[in-house]
Amino acid sequence: MATRASDQLRSAYQRAWWSLVLRGLLGIAVGVIILWRPLDSIAAFALVIAIWALISGIVQIVHAFDLRGLFSQWWAMLISGIVGVGFGVAALYYYPSLSLTFAVAWTIWWLLFTGGVAIYIAFQERRYGLPWGWTMTFGAVSVAAAVLAAVYPGVTLATIMGLVAGYSIVAGIVLLVGAYKLSAAKDAIAAGFHSARPV
Repeated sequence: MATRASDQLRSAYQRAWWSLVLRGLLGIAVGVIILWRPLDSIAAFALVIAIWALISGIVQIVHAFDLRGLFSQWWAMLISGIVGVGFGVAALYYYPSLSLTFAVAWTIWWLLFTGGVAIYIAFQERRYGLPWGWTMTFGAVSVAAAVLAAVYPGVTLATIMGLVAGYSIVAGIVLLVGAYKLSAAKDAIAAGFHSARPV
């Protein structure tokens, strides 16, 4: 019984360890490639946006027809899927300009939205006598960043790619550290199994 449990543990460990190591190395490689070949990475990023929109739209259309008899608002998902497919096809046709424009526009909208919400919250905090300075500062900085993102779209794209590269490298390192920790934990558990065996 102990041998079977030990074998199962060893098999699970090997799968988890290799998964962490491969994902970690892939993450670091993606980050380094983005920093090494930024223009090619931006082109690949545009292609990913187009393909993602196309596949997501197709999946939504299929789900809409699946839910037609169960969900009365299934047509909303259908319309969303059609829009997604349409955008994906258009993004492939107008590659890479449409995808990159979408990325910049989405970033601007996100900064404006979060900034507007923060400013609204700051006014509410001030109304109720709560500290509101930092919230207002965050909102103002977000709105200013949205304006700068609209004025300098090239810098916005470079920033997006830099963030993606940084995230990939940090995530890859974290996964490799996780693989190392898992290896140490496996050794400790294996030692526990050996000590638990009857003499």
